[in-house]
Amino acid sequence: MSDTNAMPDWEKRFRAPRVSLPEWAEDAPDRALFVSNATGTYELYAWDRATGAQRQVTDRPNGTTDGVLTPDGEAVWWFSDTDGDEFGVWMRQPFGGGEDVPAVPGLEPSYPAGLAIGRDARSTAVVGRSTDEDGSTIHLVRDGGAPAVVYRHRESAGVGDLSRDGTLLAIEHTEHGDAMHSALRVLRLGGGPGEPLALETVAELDDTRGGEEELGLAVMGFSPVRGDTRLLIGHQRRGRWEPMVWDVADGSQTELSIELPGDVSAEWYPDGSGLLIAHSFEARSELWRYDLAAGTLARVDIPAGTVSGATARPDGTVEYLWSSAAVPPQVRSTTGAVVLDAPGMKAPGSVPVEDVWVDGPGGRVHALVQRPGGEGPFPTVFEIHGGPTWHDSDAFAAGPAAWVDHGYAVVRVNYRGSTGYGREWTDALKHRVGLIELEDIGAVREWAVASGLADPRRLVLSGGSWGGYLTLLGLGTQPDAWSLGLAAVPVADYVTAYHDEMEGLKAMDRTLLGGTPEEVPERFAASSPLTYVDAVTAPVYVSAGVNDPRCPIRQVENYVDRLVAREHPHEVYRYDAGHGSLVVEERIKQVRLELDFAARYLPA
Repeated sequence: MSDTNAMPDWEKRFRAPRVSLPEWAEDAPDRALFVSNATGTYELYAWDRATGAQRQVTDRPNGTTDGVLTPDGEAVWWFSDTDGDEFGVWMRQPFGGGEDVPAVPGLEPSYPAGLAIGRDARSTAVVGRSTDEDGSTIHLVRDGGAPAVVYRHRESAGVGDLSRDGTLLAIEHTEHGDAMHSALRVLRLGGGPGEPLALETVAELDDTRGGEEELGLAVMGFSPVRGDTRLLIGHQRRGRWEPMVWDVADGSQTELSIELPGDVSAEWYPDGSGLLIAHSFEARSELWRYDLAAGTLARVDIPAGTVSGATARPDGTVEYLWSSAAVPPQVRSTTGAVVLDAPGMKAPGSVPVEDVWVDGPGGRVHALVQRPGGEGPFPTVFEIHGGPTWHDSDAFAAGPAAWVDHGYAVVRVNYRGSTGYGREWTDALKHRVGLIELEDIGAVREWAVASGLADPRRLVLSGGSWGGYLTLLGLGTQPDAWSLGLAAVPVADYVTAYHDEMEGLKAMDRTLLGGTPEEVPERFAASSPLTYVDAVTAPVYVSAGVNDPRCPIRQVENYVDRLVAREHPHEVYRYDAGHGSLVVEERIKQVRLELDFAARYLPA
């Protein structure tokens, strides 16, 4: 549609060019890489900040978003899969443009499991891989030679980080069998030029052992200073995610005095003197600078809303991607400038969110509400987030804004399993998977109706990925509660999904449910939407990517076949992509189909 004046606001929000937070090369900070939808498909772009020149790096029918710059800024590595199936190889292209070549010749296609590219003279790279046959493997490449295996295990694992001098490798692993809580191992990568690789384990850290509670660890990054053996990690020892400095040479652990509620993550300032702290609490973000020598916090001044990414630059300024529910995303700097702004049409704003707290069976549940104009009760969409270890926040989202434009109220629920409310809230899902989240969603639904916000005859349960799974499960276990269901890329038949999905997700399902479908069949049955499909009374709309490795198409078809056998009102939309689409026109089409389905099946 060329006439933007005639285009509805909801469509403009999808079409308006957007950019991600630029990633900059550590040793060439004027060279950057970002993602944009400027062509109508999300692709990678190289940006020379010194000259202002921008260049599109990738151009594929189904888009590309996974890419990194080499530390010297000379090349872009990008992940090449097939039509969104997430199974592929890393490719390499010169920063200034040129031929794409395999970044690591000799490595077969796989699911990615982390990547670290060294800043050392030996051109070290570490590539994490996952396949059904091999489980998790990590490969080391030096001086352009053949890849060597440095780690292998059946359980999920991935690359954490590589030290500044390329001699130390941090790995996150789940050899203990709990895919929700990683342990850490640090290897010394020995062997000189022309010599065989020598591996030595120099440090181990595992918070899952020896206690009643299993706690997770995460790699945040080695110090940027050459020869510095300090590793910044995340831990959960105080009931939430927060950073700690671990010196892997002497074993010392320095827990930082960051007395902020909610989850805290961090990254190094480029000179190693401080940490950029990202604080997520109750659906909003804050940024702080932590001075390591003084042990003090200083607030970084940003507006109220959500930061989707932040980075400290060599000059000490901070750049961040910010938005709120009412204001579209912007890449900002603490200098006050807009760092990167895509040319062309600007996305219209939307309405702000209201915070609602509802007493649920597991504690107070936080929900975010957007209201259309006029008087309620309104037709209401419960837009359920995926993950499940994720959370909805006061951030701009074109999908919910589209429903508000059409007169719907939108409610987003941070159910048990969501991040940002402490470890206990996030870890509450085990064994009663899906049913626990729906208890919290049900409590918020009761509030929405009782408060006069929601019309009980026009309640839509909707979501994508894990949200699509909860949608189908909710339609079957709470059939009297919902008028309509919209499930995108869902888990629909949990047993078949387990057998067809990528290996890392199988490990997560074993952790959540306590075993495989053969070991705990009753738990898989209790948590599977297919078990309750005959109880569904609401019309059902399902969309699915035919190349999806996370919520594979076969298990969706099994669920749809049961709806067909019942002659139950439903529609299915299948599209040629993976777990969602990176093509703007495809995203608009899917929203239009959902809006149309709701208009036809909800009572007037």
